[in-house]
Amino acid sequence: MTEPSTDRPAAFRLHPGAPGSPVVLHVPHSSRVVPGDVRAGIVLDDRALAEELDHITDAYTERIAATAAGAARVAPWRFVNGLSRLVVDPERFPDEREEMLAVGMGAVYTRTTHREVLRPGDTDVRPLIDRYFRPYAEAMEAAVAERLAAVGRAVVVDVHSYPAKALPYELHGDGPRPPVCLGTDSFHTPDGLLDSARRAFGGFGGTGLNSPFGGTYVPLRYYGREPRVSALMVEIRRDLYLDERGAPRDEGVAALAGALAGLVEEISG
Repeated sequence: MTEPSTDRPAAFRLHPGAPGSPVVLHVPHSSRVVPGDVRAGIVLDDRALAEELDHITDAYTERIAATAAGAARVAPWRFVNGLSRLVVDPERFPDEREEMLAVGMGAVYTRTTHREVLRPGDTDVRPLIDRYFRPYAEAMEAAVAERLAAVGRAVVVDVHSYPAKALPYELHGDGPRPPVCLGTDSFHTPDGLLDSARRAFGGFGGTGLNSPFGGTYVPLRYYGREPRVSALMVEIRRDLYLDERGAPRDEGVAALAGALAGLVEEISG
């Protein structure tokens, strides 16, 4: 089911970390909240919408990030999306650069994970971009700018999850689906950061690189321009911490949070 919502639920929140930490844990896809006025523009009935949210939500990744932040000796900052990615997806390019437009899943989705209609084809997506996407992007940019000003560098670590079996919307679903997929960028992911992540998550059966999902999130102001901004995407295969009903397994959550805390500590070093 969609979560209860008001007309103006919190769109995002920056949870402060240690003043000297360069790390921003970014959790963009953990929420199921769809505001009522946005829900009105989605053609799915309530049951179909709940099923779509089951498929598309990176369930409990906020819990993993929060637990990791609490365990790390130098607490990272956390930027958490309070709304479902079915409102807007803050990690997509908001223009023709976005490859997921090919399956109707740009910054505003018009198709579902199974390539069915989510919103009418003539939907004007600009109001959603203006109301939700742009403020989110500006706030994330400000969070990174603050870390740069405070400690001279910023490291954005995206915390995601993905299903063991590929969904029809995936453009690169034929490749490996390792326990932990590490998404990188040729400019923003230095070798040392990648090596640290491989060590941190090596105990879950292996890590893979950019499959089934690749790339990282960097605010557009810094993307491809500012080497002091590093970034890494951590994609956790859901069977590591969810049972067959989609409920969290405490031991899996704790183990992954511990690994993430270890990565944060090594980065913060």
